[in-house]
Amino acid sequence: MGRRSNKDISSENQEEFVSQLTASTPEGRENEMIMLAYQEVERRIRDHTATSQELCHFLKMGSEKERLEREKLEVEMELQRVKADAIESSKHMEELYNNAIAAMKLYSGSEEDG
Repeated sequence: MGRRSNKDISSENQEEFVSQLTASTPEGRENEMIMLAYQEVERRIRDHTATSQELCHFLKMGSEKERLEREKLEVEMELQRVKADAIESSKHMEELYNNAIAAMKLYSGSEEDG
């Protein structure tokens, strides 16, 4: 089965499709709007009516430099997650050490009950 292009979809069907978008969150609605914008630009590219800015945007998105920059951002985000996990883990270890020290003091008789 071949993929239908936007030309094959009547404007009535497109309006019906748009009316079916029912995101319940602002983030979901934003994603729907982005999807619609991409579909519109795709239609214009296929119709040879896209602006130079639209074409340059997609050429840039497909470049090796852009791919490497996205990969770098992903690595940096993962590094930040690992650092946050390490900080949380060190807080937990500090709590365990403090509990162990308090238990040893209690066991050795250094601290007396109130």
